[in-house]
Amino acid sequence: MNLDLLFENLTNPALLFFILGVLAVKLKSDLEIPENSSKFISLYLLFSIGFKGGQELAHSDFNMEIIWSVLFGVFIALVIPMYAFFILRKKFNIYDSGAIAAAYGSVSAVTFVTAASFLELQNMTFSGHMVAVMALMEAPAIIVGVILIRIFDKNNENNASLPSIIKHSFTNGSVLLILGSLVIGLVASDEQALGIKPFTTDLFKGFLAIFLLDMGITSGKKLSAFIKSGWFAVMFAIAIPVVNGIIVALISQWVTADIGNRFILAILAASASYIAVPAAMKIAVPKANPGLFLPMALAVTFPFNITLGMPIYLSIIMAY
Repeated sequence: MNLDLLFENLTNPALLFFILGVLAVKLKSDLEIPENSSKFISLYLLFSIGFKGGQELAHSDFNMEIIWSVLFGVFIALVIPMYAFFILRKKFNIYDSGAIAAAYGSVSAVTFVTAASFLELQNMTFSGHMVAVMALMEAPAIIVGVILIRIFDKNNENNASLPSIIKHSFTNGSVLLILGSLVIGLVASDEQALGIKPFTTDLFKGFLAIFLLDMGITSGKKLSAFIKSGWFAVMFAIAIPVVNGIIVALISQWVTADIGNRFILAILAASASYIAVPAAMKIAVPKANPGLFLPMALAVTFPFNITLGMPIYLSIIMAY
C-alpha cells in the first residue's frame, strides 16, 4: 500500500473531525451536534451528491459501461448478504444474522460522500452514474436479508409482507432523496445549476467535516459497549468489508477502466448501511437487535473504511 496515500488520508480535515468526535466522548466532553442540525446536514450531503451526480450524468454519453456498472452494483448487493448470512449464523440467531447481512450487503451513503472527497484530494473524479449505482444498491440487500430470515425462521414470526418491504426500501428517506436529487440534477440546465452551485459545491466540505464530527461522537458512544459483546462481531465488521472491497477492486477492471469508478464500486462493496437498513429492519424484522448491527456498521466498519480501507482499495486498483 502507498504509505504517502495513507498519511495524506489520515491528515484529511474531515477525517480528523471524526477522530475529534470519538476523543470528545472518551474525554467525557459535553460536545454534541443538535439532532435537528445533524439531520439537516445529512439531508444536505445526500442532496448535494445526488444533484452533482445528475449534472455529471447529464453531460455523459449513455453507454454500456453505465449498464454494466448498475448491473454489477446490484449483483454485489445481492451476493454479499447471501454468503454473509451463513457466516453470521455460526454465532448469531436468524434475526440478527439476516439484519447484519442486509447491512453489509447494502451501502453507506456517508461513506460514499467521504470517498468522493477522498478522490478529490487525489485529483481524481468519478462518473455521475455511480450515484445511481449507489442508490440502487440500498434495497436489494434488505430484501435478500428478509427473505433469508423467512426461509430459515421455523417459527415464521416475521409478519411484514414482501411488497411492503420493497416499497419501504425504495421510499426510505435517504434513497428517495439521492434518487430524486439525481433526477433533478439530470434535468436542470447548466444555467439553473449554476444558481445553486455555491450551496451544492462550495459548502460541501465544511458540512461534511461537521457531519463526520457528529458521526465520531455517535461512534464513540456505541463503541465501548459493543466491544464487550464479543470479538467475533468486531472481526466480522473489519474482515468482511476488507474482503469485499479487495475482491471488487480487482474484478471491477472488467466492468470499467475508470479508476475513480472502480474505487467507488470497491468502497460501496466494503461499506455497511447504518441508515436505510436499521429503518427497514425496525419494520420488517423487529426481533433483530439494533444494538448489534448498528454499532458494527457505524462504530467499526465506517471508521475502518475512511481511515485504512480507502487507501488500500485505491492502491490495489492503481496497481492492477
